[in-house]
Amino acid sequence: MDMWWKVGLVLVMCSGLTSSEAREGHRDLSPRSMMLRVPVETLDFGFVPSVVYETHAYYEPGPIGVLFHTVHAFLYVVQPNPFPKDLIVKMVQQNMGGIKGNDYKKPQNVVLLLQAIYYELGFIVLTALGVIFVLFVPIVGLCFCVCRCCENCGGEMHQRQKKNGDCLRGFYMATLITTSVFLAVGVMVAYAANQNITNQIKSTRRFVSTNIRDLKSFANYTPAQIDYLSAQYTTAKNKVLSDLDNIGTLLGGQIHNQLEREVVPALDNALRMTTVKVEGAIKAMRESKEALESVTTSLEILQEGTGRLQDSLQSERASLSNTLNDPACSNGDVTHTCNSIRGTLSQLALSANFHGLPEVEAPLANLDAVLKTDLSNIVQKGYSSFNDTPRLVREQTKEIVSEVKGLLDKSGGEIIGFTKMFPLEPALENFTKFLTESQKNIEAYYPQIDQLDFYRWIGCVVICCMVVLVLAFNFLGLLCGSCGYDKNATPTTRGCLSNTGGNLLMASVGFSFIFSWVLMGVVVTSFVVGGNIEKLVCEPLANRQIFKIIDTPYMVHPAKKNFLPGMLFQDPNIDLTVGSMYRDCYENNGLYSALQLETKFNFNKFLNATVYNPELTKIFNSVNVDLKGMFLLEQEGKNHLVDFANTGIGDIDYQAYLTEVNKGVTVVDLLSYANELEAQADQLPRGALENALKGHASSIRQIHKEQVVPMEQAMGTLSQSIKLLQKTSRELPIKVTNVLNAIEAVEYLIANNASHVVKQETDKFIKNIMGYFSQYTEWVKHSLEMEVAQCKPISNIIDSLEIVACSFIVDSVNTFWFGLGGCCLLLIPSIIMSVKLAKFYRRMDTEDVFDDMDVVVSGYHNESLYGINNPVMSR
Repeated sequence: MDMWWKVGLVLVMCSGLTSSEAREGHRDLSPRSMMLRVPVETLDFGFVPSVVYETHAYYEPGPIGVLFHTVHAFLYVVQPNPFPKDLIVKMVQQNMGGIKGNDYKKPQNVVLLLQAIYYELGFIVLTALGVIFVLFVPIVGLCFCVCRCCENCGGEMHQRQKKNGDCLRGFYMATLITTSVFLAVGVMVAYAANQNITNQIKSTRRFVSTNIRDLKSFANYTPAQIDYLSAQYTTAKNKVLSDLDNIGTLLGGQIHNQLEREVVPALDNALRMTTVKVEGAIKAMRESKEALESVTTSLEILQEGTGRLQDSLQSERASLSNTLNDPACSNGDVTHTCNSIRGTLSQLALSANFHGLPEVEAPLANLDAVLKTDLSNIVQKGYSSFNDTPRLVREQTKEIVSEVKGLLDKSGGEIIGFTKMFPLEPALENFTKFLTESQKNIEAYYPQIDQLDFYRWIGCVVICCMVVLVLAFNFLGLLCGSCGYDKNATPTTRGCLSNTGGNLLMASVGFSFIFSWVLMGVVVTSFVVGGNIEKLVCEPLANRQIFKIIDTPYMVHPAKKNFLPGMLFQDPNIDLTVGSMYRDCYENNGLYSALQLETKFNFNKFLNATVYNPELTKIFNSVNVDLKGMFLLEQEGKNHLVDFANTGIGDIDYQAYLTEVNKGVTVVDLLSYANELEAQADQLPRGALENALKGHASSIRQIHKEQVVPMEQAMGTLSQSIKLLQKTSRELPIKVTNVLNAIEAVEYLIANNASHVVKQETDKFIKNIMGYFSQYTEWVKHSLEMEVAQCKPISNIIDSLEIVACSFIVDSVNTFWFGLGGCCLLLIPSIIMSVKLAKFYRRMDTEDVFDDMDVVVSGYHNESLYGINNPVMSR
């Protein structure tokens, strides 16, 4: 049976397999070690199928717990010394082979013996007192009986009269009542403890049943838990394949983001600078084109207006000259005015000549040709090429997906195959059968246990009845004596009821002498056994000090360092102790960690070797992304920018334009000329000449309004356009050069300086991929340690044994002797008080007689009346 237990337990636990060697394996694998520094998306492996165990290894004694605590406090007073772990270890180790001959005389053994005596001093003293009680009480009782038969020790049937007789009787009665009450309490405590053992038999059966069911559940759930662990490899595998399928978005997108924002901020600045410069160049082109178009339009307007204005001025000059040739101009004062006007006719002529200015059609045609190409698309095309990084990455890595998938499928099959190598299910089936048979065997003893418990209960009840018998005589004697007592009756004339009460009290004394030494023998025996078990077993088991003794190296066997691994694995050098196993099981960890099965089975090492195999690492290390084929501006775009700088607007004779524009339209301001002409006409006599001259002034004003003003506006527009073109012709080559330099800098950055970014992001991506496997292996490790084959049933067995042995039995036994021992001690004052009180209740054969025969009263009244006691003894 023990063999099956051990074999079944080990086989169940072997399913857990190990992890400490796997840790070294992890450290040898660079992908996983690097992953630890990279945040990885957390995978959800779900929850390992769990089992809820039925056993609640907890006992609350209820009201009787007060008695248990009282007994514990008493034992602490008797034995206040801490648990002698070192003493027990030394005694066991020094006497491992047994004491032979005169070995007990060796100094070390003498020292140990003295230390043991010192530790047990309280028990020794009380035991000695108990033995004295057992030996002397029968002797005292026999002597007391013989003495009374000889009419001594209160045996004579004569009561001397005393004046405080009523007070003494009251005191004896009160003391006996109090003693009897405490005796009743003591016997009830003993009976309650006795009954508690019987009451807890069903709880003991419940503990047996639930613990065995928990062990069966423990065995039945373990295969499903192991299968779940191996099945969850698919979760990590699918996530890896998903990331590989989306490598373009994940890796390429991350490369793009790092190049654009985080890793190389200069790249984003360069692209923005390029955008600004290209937009500036495009703006300059459009402004230049608008200016050239404005020059052409203005020049056409001015050339056409110059011809019409010249004709108008010639016609007006000729007409004014004819008017001045009128005979009226030859009269006196008029002649001078006419001559003055005639001298200004030459001012009615053009000043600027726009027909000789150079044409701008050629530069405008070149500019139109450049602007037909969408130069704004240069940067957008560059961004498009840059944003196409995911596609570029996907194209360069598409071959590794199928290779990785094949390797992952192979690894998954190997993991499942490895878990099936162990004969787990047959072993668990045999273990379950063993548990079933064990339960049947245990249950077969239940009738015998009940019968033995019944005999035990009867025996304890009989012992309690001994005290109850004494109590019955005490209470009956008190009742009869108190009810039948007549204070006016003399000792020789007491009633039958009173006499019966006294006799009952003396019967109580007799039974006390008969039973007390037997009771004390029971108390001493149970005290020595139960008290030492409580102090040396139950208390250290409750505070787990007892495990430190068992786990002391070479304690159980002189050739085996550790007891538990030597028994389970035949390897006593493994650092596995009962205490550590109990702690792990108490916390409901897996028996994998509780028994340190990693020292014997290396599932995690196999798992690491399978998941992080060299072929997979080689494939991942072959991932290489090349961005050297990425161009923000192709050569055609660069040629367009160069053509724009060479449109010819810098060759235009801007000075000739500005010279003609600055001349003005006419030689003289026509409005001023018309005003002056009209002022001179006002000086002439009224008549046809005056009116004719004013008509000419009006015509000149009309010419200025209709022809000169539009030409002046066209000249202003021409002047602004020429100045703008002159400025653009100086800045345009610089802008084009800056654009080309910015684009070339960005392309160089991407093609050369960004290689470390690509390498870094590629490594991160691979680390993330390997991180999923690491999560799986860590999850398997954690699950094996904490969730698979949770060994709470083992700690529950230990706790259940502690509850049954200590709380159910030892505490009850200790409470039984505690109550019974109190009764034994109280029997002494009960004997004394019963003997004393019986003298006041029993009918005496003789009594005190006084000389004054007229009054025969009790001794109390005589003493108070005469003040003397002068008895005459008469039979």
